[in-house]
Amino acid sequence: MKIVIAPDSFKENLTSLEVASELEAGLRRVWPDAEYVKVPMADGGEGTVQSLVDATGGRIVKCAVTGPLGQKVLASYGLLGDGRTAVVEMAEASGLPLVPKAERDPLRASTFGTGELVADAIHRGVEEVIIGLGGSATNDGGAGFAQALGVRFIDKDGAPITEPLGGGGLENVASVDTRWINPGLARVKVSVACDVTNPLTGEKGASAVYGPQKGATPEMVQVLDRNLAHFAAIIKRDLNIDIADRPGAGAGGGLGAGLLAFTDATMKRGVEVVVAATNLDEHMKGASLALTGEGRVDFQTAFGKTPSGVAASARRHGVPVVAIGGGLADDASGVFQHGIDAIESATPNAMPLDVAIKKSRQYLQDAAERVARLIMMGQRMAASAGQSASVATVAAAPPADTDTAPAYVNGSAGAPLLAHPIAQRNKPVKRFLRAKRVQGLTRAAVELSQRRRQRHPTT
Repeated sequence: MKIVIAPDSFKENLTSLEVASELEAGLRRVWPDAEYVKVPMADGGEGTVQSLVDATGGRIVKCAVTGPLGQKVLASYGLLGDGRTAVVEMAEASGLPLVPKAERDPLRASTFGTGELVADAIHRGVEEVIIGLGGSATNDGGAGFAQALGVRFIDKDGAPITEPLGGGGLENVASVDTRWINPGLARVKVSVACDVTNPLTGEKGASAVYGPQKGATPEMVQVLDRNLAHFAAIIKRDLNIDIADRPGAGAGGGLGAGLLAFTDATMKRGVEVVVAATNLDEHMKGASLALTGEGRVDFQTAFGKTPSGVAASARRHGVPVVAIGGGLADDASGVFQHGIDAIESATPNAMPLDVAIKKSRQYLQDAAERVARLIMMGQRMAASAGQSASVATVAAAPPADTDTAPAYVNGSAGAPLLAHPIAQRNKPVKRFLRAKRVQGLTRAAVELSQRRRQRHPTT
């Protein structure tokens, strides 16, 4: 029996690989000889780099890059096991946690460091870059990112702007010069893990929706939105690319727009990017069961989160899916309508979060064991139901003469029909095989009746 274990990380507790390992340990208490395939997963947000590195046998690359406010930071990205794919989380170099709360300023914050990470990956010869958007301190429309990759922004005096651009400096851009862009960018496929559809500007744009959490006052939001609109107009005029209203352009403080303008980027749901990068569909082939999970399972789990992506992959291969959450919300049963067959809570009762985290490894093992035992019970019930149907069919058949040869069940010689079930080892019984078995017994009973009428015809 093959079992695929593909959970998300439990944030601030265990990585995806650690969760998968604990679930495997629990399942092995019941099925010690099963084949287990661990596929660490993520949804494109925090933890995606580590999950994909673990899933593919890759490695972490560390770089000193420019932080959001110009300070040097040590950031990292993932180089996957294939040696040709890099995974970058923009939060590593341009994230909100890198800026103390009192210093947050989207007018100054730049994505220059994220561009430096991508430039380093290109220098290492990668063929594909996966970029996860989210958690940024920036609102620069991806201008800083573009500068790090060689794009030049020219001011009204015809001079290139040399300092990394933040959201407040976009008003100084008079034209765009892409002649000096990193030549390696043209040969790299860029996939953007993005689960939001916000446009670049307007009431649902980057500035209005996400600006306040980055330190923007209402007055700053207006300036930022106006500057992004100006920036989009310059790009449309000079590059003939309209990014203003593209879904996802407002993600990552407008980095989505910059990626669409300066790279050949494709926007995808985060979990879909991870499913493809981990080759999850290939792992699902021939599996009997899939386990997934995340820190908390609720109705939103079915929409764009890791368990939903795992369930979609499993459905394509007819594999049942169980999701184990650190906890279950009241509306968690809503996931049953979206491809997840069963759910289980790791925590056995209500408890403080710190207690749950402290004993999380034990709780995950125990939850996996409970799932396995419930499945075993279901298999015994199915086998018993099939056996009962067989007995009922046999009991309805007329008795054969003593000199008549034993009846054959499903063509098996030496297996006479009995009124009582034979004790047998419990094995999973698939529905269609169970139906076929009952049909075979019915045919045997009919054949016996026909033989009896032939030997003792009515007069």
